[in-house]
Amino acid sequence: MLVGVVGAGTMGAGIAEVFARAEGFTVQLADVNLDLATKGRNRQLASLDKQVSKGKMTQDEVDRIAANLLLAEVEDLFDCELVIEAVSETMDVKRPMFEKLDGIAAEGAILASNTSSLSITALARGLKHDVAGMHFFNPAPVMKLVEVTSGATTQPKTVKTITEIAHTVGKTTVQVDEEAGFIVNRILVPMINEAVGVLAEGVASAEDIDEAMKLGANHPIGPLALADLIGLDVTLAIMEVLQSEFGDPKYRPHPLLRKYVRAGWLGRKTGRGFFSYA
Repeated sequence: MLVGVVGAGTMGAGIAEVFARAEGFTVQLADVNLDLATKGRNRQLASLDKQVSKGKMTQDEVDRIAANLLLAEVEDLFDCELVIEAVSETMDVKRPMFEKLDGIAAEGAILASNTSSLSITALARGLKHDVAGMHFFNPAPVMKLVEVTSGATTQPKTVKTITEIAHTVGKTTVQVDEEAGFIVNRILVPMINEAVGVLAEGVASAEDIDEAMKLGANHPIGPLALADLIGLDVTLAIMEVLQSEFGDPKYRPHPLLRKYVRAGWLGRKTGRGFFSYA
């Protein structure tokens, strides 16, 4: 099966690796230009080379994955049976990409979005291709869950097909009827936002907040370190979607979160967030 992935950032390249690892799949990784796609592919393969040096993978395994992970322009995705969008988490970026893909993808191809909170119904409006959500979690090659989300126009057969594909590549799925934040982020991101508030009020240090949640709630990673991993810009965007959709003040993004995003302190990807990664 030929799968296209649009967006070669952390999530897109990781999703591409998931399919390149699986039997029976070839992946075309695209971005706004071939240079960005190349960087994403190279970054993903470099991480696999480290696994070889640690004895966790063989070179033959990496070579097989590399052979299945191809570079492409967005316009080259016309033969793909499934195209997964993984571009920036804003409707202003995603919607034009879906309009473009709608004019490129073959008849009968499925368009899917890796969005973590945005409306599938809005992304699909007026398109001739069926659209569903296929939300992977970071890091995509490791995390088992995929939220399969249906919008108002998503056909049941599309949900069934995407679910089967996700199972084939080794993922566990949950089915979600469209709602802001879906399941995980509607619960998780407000918790992170609350942790930001605890930090801003001087109740405890970032280190102690995370240690408390790891040891007191048995979380594998603290909420502030998790925000750094997700990206503070993405965390803020999800809170803004929740606030906009529900109109409830409990979803108000904390001003400290906004301040860090304005400063460009987005977490691991910029070397600084609530913790330093220099």
